[in-house]
Amino acid sequence: MPEQAKVTSLDVLESFRARLIVFLSKSRRGIDEVTDEIRRTRNWLEGEGRVRWEAEVKKSRKRLEQAEAELMSARFSEFIDTPSVQQMQVRKARRALEDAERKLAAVKRWSRDFDSRADPLAKKLESLRHHFDHVMPQGVTWLVQAQRTLEGYTETPWEQMTDAAAASQGAPASTPAAPSAEPEVKP
Repeated sequence: MPEQAKVTSLDVLESFRARLIVFLSKSRRGIDEVTDEIRRTRNWLEGEGRVRWEAEVKKSRKRLEQAEAELMSARFSEFIDTPSVQQMQVRKARRALEDAERKLAAVKRWSRDFDSRADPLAKKLESLRHHFDHVMPQGVTWLVQAQRTLEGYTETPWEQMTDAAAASQGAPASTPAAPSAEPEVKP
């Protein structure tokens, strides 16, 4: 025999149903936001991110070449004894180039690996979306039906009690007295 539910208030079911509807609405929005973020990330990796870091590598190479040229001219100059400023500029430009190259390599690696890592999670997300769009609304409908059924149970005993009380007093409680077919005679 299945376990019995102990419902003490139908208002609790209504409150739960209302909160479930709010939860479903917020969850759908959350799934939409995550899906949009996945799309934006993929687009950034394949477009803007790659273009940005390729341009940064080119700029950094030009800066490094310029800094190295300045260092060479400083070494050949008669007026500069130690070209330490130019050496610092070369080191700084070299670090910037290495950093830009590392970031470009990371963007390329992420772009290459993105689909294999994101697609399984996106499929799980779509499964969750299906659950929220199709299965959970059936649960909400079931709650409405259960609430109506329980309301029917709560109304039935009360009506039966009022009918029994009225019968003990001699008049039917739920049906009005039917008019008699014979005219009433007054003495």
